[in-house]
Amino acid sequence: MGMNYQDALAFLFPRTTTIKFGLDTTRILLEALGHPDAVYPTIHVGGTNGKGSVSTLIAAVLREAGWKVGLYTSPHLCSFRERIVVDGVPVSEGAVAMWTATLEPLILAHGATFFEATTAMALADFAARGVEIAVLEVGLGGRLDSTNVVNPLVSGVTNVALDHQKYLGDTIEDIAREKAGIAKPNVPFVIGEKDPEVAGFLAREARHQIRQADSTGTCDLTVVEPHVVWHGPLGLAGPHQRRNAAVAQAMLGLLPERYRPSEEQVAAGFAAAHAPGRFDRRGRWLFDVAHNPAGIAALVKALAAEPPPGPIHALVSILGDKPWPEMLVALDQAIDVGILTLAPTAADRGWDTAWLGEWLARPDRPPQRAEWHLVPDFHEALHRVLQGAGTVLVTGSFYTVGDVMAALGLAPVED
Repeated sequence: MGMNYQDALAFLFPRTTTIKFGLDTTRILLEALGHPDAVYPTIHVGGTNGKGSVSTLIAAVLREAGWKVGLYTSPHLCSFRERIVVDGVPVSEGAVAMWTATLEPLILAHGATFFEATTAMALADFAARGVEIAVLEVGLGGRLDSTNVVNPLVSGVTNVALDHQKYLGDTIEDIAREKAGIAKPNVPFVIGEKDPEVAGFLAREARHQIRQADSTGTCDLTVVEPHVVWHGPLGLAGPHQRRNAAVAQAMLGLLPERYRPSEEQVAAGFAAAHAPGRFDRRGRWLFDVAHNPAGIAALVKALAAEPPPGPIHALVSILGDKPWPEMLVALDQAIDVGILTLAPTAADRGWDTAWLGEWLARPDRPPQRAEWHLVPDFHEALHRVLQGAGTVLVTGSFYTVGDVMAALGLAPVED
C-alpha cells in the first residue's frame, strides 16, 4: 500500500526537531522535482513579526487583480495543509502524500529537515496547480532559510526584533544581518522597520550582501517611512496591521508593470484579506498568535486601540525558549484574569509549569494588575478561563491558538 496523508505527516513531523541552515538540500530536492520554482515568479517576505500578515495581504491583492496565487506560510495553526494554499484552497491530503512519497528517498539520503522538504513540496505543488505567481513567507531568519532559493520579483523585511536568538544571534544587528540576506541583486527590496537606526543597518547589510553575491548587481532599496500606514478598509484588525498593509502596498508597487495592481485592486484586496489567529475575533473569543515580546507589545496596543468587551480573560501558553516573564508582565497591563496552561501540541517545547508556579509565587515578582492562575491541564484551563469572561483572549504561540481553535471546532482547515 502506498503512502497516505497520515503516513506522510508521521514521516515529516519528526524532522521538525532538526534546524539546519543552508540552501543546498532544498536545491537538490527541487532539482529532482524538475525545478518547479522556475515555472512562475515569486514574492519573498521576511521579518520578525508581521511577515505572515504581509504575505496574506499581498496574495489577497494579487487574487483581486485576477492572478492565480500560491501562498506559502508557516507555521500552521491546526492543519499542515494550511501552509500551502492556492487561491484560498489548501493543498490536498493526496498531494501531500504524493509529494512526500516522491521526495522520501532524497529526504532520507540528504537528511532533509521538515522545512526543507515542505518548501520543496510547496513550490512543486504550486507548479502542479498552475500558479501564476507565488508569495513565500520566510520560515526562520532569511539568508540561509530554505525559501531563499528563489529569485523573486520583489522582497521585503517587515521589521526586526529579538526572537530565535539561539539560531539567529543575540543582538538586533545579528538578526537583521540574517534577514537582510533575502535581498537579491537587481531585485527591489523593501524595509518596513520603523526604527531608523535598525532600518539603516538593514539597508547597509543588504547592499553588502548583494555586492558579495554580484559585484555588478544593483540594490534597489525602499524604506517605508515610520509614520506611513494604510488608511483604507482593512480585513485584518489591529493598528499594527495598518503598518503591515503599508509594507505590503510598497512591495506591490515595486512589482513589474505586468503584475502591478491598480489602486482599486489594492484597496479591494486589503479589505477582503483574512489571516486566522491575527487579532481574530470569533464571538467571545479573540485569538492572537503573539509569541515574542514585540508581538505581545503589538497585541497590548491593539487591545487599547480596539477594546473588546470586558472583563478580558486570557488563556496563555508560551514556548519555553521565549522570554515569557517579560511577555507576561507586558500582557498583565491589558487583561483582568490570566490562566496559564500548557498547549498540548507544544508539550515537548512548552514552558516548565513547575518553574512557572514558583515564579508566580515569588514575592519579588513585578506588581500585577491582573489576577493570575496556573492551570496546567489544558481542558480544565479552557473551562476556567470562560468563567465570568466578557472576552477570552488566546495567545502566546501558534500552538496555543491552534489547539484552542481545534478544541472549539474553529480550525481554519480540517484534516
